[in-house]
Amino acid sequence: MNSTPLIELRQVTKMYGAGATALQALKGVDLTIQAGDFVAIMGPSGSGKSTAMNTLGCLDTPTTGAYLFNGVHVEKLSRDQRARLRRQFLGFVFQGFNLLARTSAQENVELPLLYRGESAKTRHAMAAKALASVGLAGWEHHTPAELSGGQQQRVAIARAIVTEPTVLLADEPTGNLDTQRSKEIMELLWGLNAQHGITILMVTHEAEMAAYAKRIVRFVDGVVASDALNPHPAGLHTHEVH
Repeated sequence: MNSTPLIELRQVTKMYGAGATALQALKGVDLTIQAGDFVAIMGPSGSGKSTAMNTLGCLDTPTTGAYLFNGVHVEKLSRDQRARLRRQFLGFVFQGFNLLARTSAQENVELPLLYRGESAKTRHAMAAKALASVGLAGWEHHTPAELSGGQQQRVAIARAIVTEPTVLLADEPTGNLDTQRSKEIMELLWGLNAQHGITILMVTHEAEMAAYAKRIVRFVDGVVASDALNPHPAGLHTHEVH
């Protein structure tokens, strides 16, 4: 078994601005995530959870401290190298779906593959497979306007997983959905983690959604205030029936 953690933050700080107006968003964060984990990141507004997520997603770099991804020091990579790491290993799901409006579900999902330079044939096949895996086989040619909120988020998840990422970063993935759709999306994320081994990092402020995770990490004032295993993830109960 690989003993190297998939992700490690060591004493990570993040400063924005300088002088009297400087804001320290992270104040020495230590966090270790193993491959195959499902972590919910919680905390009040301004606690540093979004900054931590942006750092983990290679969208931002630490001011001081180290970020290791599979043993590689991400904070020492160039912008291009970080972009490559993002493209190859990370998938992103946002609260606002971020789909292209006049574009079919299929084309939305193909987008990351287009950036990778995959052939049209490969893109079509991979996108169809990703859409089927989120329960949207047969919906390939519908535009976002023809889909419900829950279906749009499924398209967004298909787009995030089409590149077969190691890690899925989900920022309030159920924030714009009603309770029933939220549960469906969480069941879907649970399945991606349990059946496909995708490591999931999810920011949420909803305890019912965090209940699906294997671990719950709480940020307060720029540090990790608590990091606890969840002995009974919600996904287990619903999946035992099948």
